[in-house]
Amino acid sequence: MPDEKQSSTGKTTEKLYIWDVPTRLFHWLLVIAVATALLSAELGKMSIHMIAGHVVLALVLFRLIWGVIGGHHARFASFIKGPGQVIAYAKRLISGEAPFHVGHNPMGGWSVLAILTLLAIQTGTGLFANDDILTEGPLFSLVSKSTSNFLTLIHSICSVGIYTLIALHLAAVAFYTIKGHPIILAMLTGEAVNADALAHERAASANVRGSSVAAVIVILIAGAIAYAIKTY
Repeated sequence: MPDEKQSSTGKTTEKLYIWDVPTRLFHWLLVIAVATALLSAELGKMSIHMIAGHVVLALVLFRLIWGVIGGHHARFASFIKGPGQVIAYAKRLISGEAPFHVGHNPMGGWSVLAILTLLAIQTGTGLFANDDILTEGPLFSLVSKSTSNFLTLIHSICSVGIYTLIALHLAAVAFYTIKGHPIILAMLTGEAVNADALAHERAASANVRGSSVAAVIVILIAGAIAYAIKTY
């Protein structure tokens, strides 16, 4: 149930719990892991880069599973919309009439999927990559040198895509913050705050917070898979 308070303008401000703890932890751990992976690669600290890459792999595996069994707003089914809804939202956004969304809006939902897809490709190709000097991915021996070189090229190209998506993500965060939607705060507290009525956006399911036990089991499985690949 949402909490209600009177704002200084006299409107009723509703606070609605959206993001479960596992989703918020995933988000901030991913920020740290991706930043570490990118920075260590730029600095040539490949041992750190590879560790960070395996952490990203574990987190992506977790999110893919959590997107099916997690809290209501964390599930892909709640925010992956069809092309028609995405185009309609984009048009309203351009005209300044886009409605407030609890959770990911139709465009944001696809950006999440794009980020996860790129990170999956990036970590997957990194497992087989090489730098022709000292560093080889843990699964390098499973493919030919030419295949490894090709996957290394894809790995390099994907990094450009990741930088691009990060820039777009930060721009979107800034845009919505200026519009009065503190989405960073929501990802910290789990609650969305809006002066307008949120009844039309309330979760149809009571499972908003997700299962903590399930989250622990999933992250242990994802971590075990990533570690097993690292030590292959």
